Amino acid sequence: MARNELRPVVKLRSTAGTGHTYVTRKNRRNTPDRLTLRKYDPIVRRHVLHREER
Repeated sequence: MARNELRPVVKLRSTAGTGHTYVTRKNRRNTPDRLTLRKYDPIVRRHVLHREER
């Protein structure tokens, strides 16, 4: 399978400073900016903002 550059794999790092990350894919055509999602951080035990890192 060839890698698709339209849907690259991105890391979502927690803004709580714990270093926890999620890995997901995004569509570059629909979301050209950095992705931000509220996800669960098990170290802090709450939902916090996770930002895409490059």
